[in-house]
Amino acid sequence: MFITLEGSEGAGKSTLIESLKKYFLNNNIEFIFTKEPGATEEGAELRKLLLDKTIELDPISETFLLLADRIEHVKKIINPALEENKNVLSDRYLDSTYAYQGAGRKINKDELDKFIKPLNFPEPDLTIYLDLPVEEGLMRAKGRDKLDRFEEEEIDFFERIRDSYLKLAQEDKHRIFTIDSTISEAEVFELAKDCIEKKLNES
Repeated sequence: MFITLEGSEGAGKSTLIESLKKYFLNNNIEFIFTKEPGATEEGAELRKLLLDKTIELDPISETFLLLADRIEHVKKIINPALEENKNVLSDRYLDSTYAYQGAGRKINKDELDKFIKPLNFPEPDLTIYLDLPVEEGLMRAKGRDKLDRFEEEEIDFFERIRDSYLKLAQEDKHRIFTIDSTISEAEVFELAKDCIEKKLNES
């Protein structure tokens, strides 16, 4: 089973992942938890570049760096796990590229498709999207550590990202399960856990 978790800044992905890790470990359900960018050694170096506030990247260059990370991620972590019938949960994946680089950076979807489609990345069986109003998400993000290159973008950037995620979720209701992230962390966890267990039981 291949599950992805999506959401913009401050939506609560990290908190949810920690809760899911504990739950599945306690219930002896094997899951490989991974992330983008930065899950592999090569990806960790690419992540440093992508988040570095001192570097200005062209949107296409940014996209290619993210795709390079994903190629390594899929080749070295995701595909080997799926081939062994292991469950994988990735913090960010393909939808992030269409939301952040497509809507956020204003790269045309057809152009992104030309880069992405030939790479034949595996499709997730389920995507959980944590939705949160942009201003609330940015307030949460600013309450954490120093902001990275993405988190320092203007509010319009994040509004476009959220609109893109909501549109994707509307178009692909079969795969994408949306959770209102303004509710409590415990409620978010219960909804996500139930959704994942239901999907696991279907397979």
